[in-house]
Amino acid sequence: MDEVVQRYLRRSDTFARTVATVPETGWDAPTPCGDWTVRDLAAHVAEMNTIHLGRVDTSAPAVPSVTGDPLAAWQSIQREVCRGLTDPAIASVPVGGRLGDWTYAEIIDRAVGVELVVHHWDLARALGWRARIDPADVAHLWQTIELVGEEEVRFGFGPAVPAPTDADEQARLLAYLGRYDDGR
Repeated sequence: MDEVVQRYLRRSDTFARTVATVPETGWDAPTPCGDWTVRDLAAHVAEMNTIHLGRVDTSAPAVPSVTGDPLAAWQSIQREVCRGLTDPAIASVPVGGRLGDWTYAEIIDRAVGVELVVHHWDLARALGWRARIDPADVAHLWQTIELVGEEEVRFGFGPAVPAPTDADEQARLLAYLGRYDDGR
């Protein structure tokens, strides 16, 4: 479980640091994620981080809005998710749903992990940053994609786009998830 917690913390810290840098005028900027603004994207990722905990632990407190105080909100989200991951009575509970009977820990490590990594890339690109994904995360996301299957990937991310012939693993992953990565 320590590996899942550490991977979650690394991914959510990265997302939180980037959310904390969004300028006040940047919240309504478009993202590479369909019609979502930066505000929409941050709120979606926050919801995905907390919605599953509410399904397995009804005593989980509400977290503050990401747009009000982004860093405080993400710190609260991290605490609650990590509390669930480190409590065996919560971490091992089957969540159920479209992905089958994954446990809370598996949902966080897999589905929420994809959300954190890919939407961090979306957020960074919306801010005009060069966005590189840790190669270990690229490999882990490919494994998760294989587990969930084509139908679920398309439901969550839409159609794939062609990858350049000389694309690296990150660019191939992002193209499969409907994003064009020009390497910048």
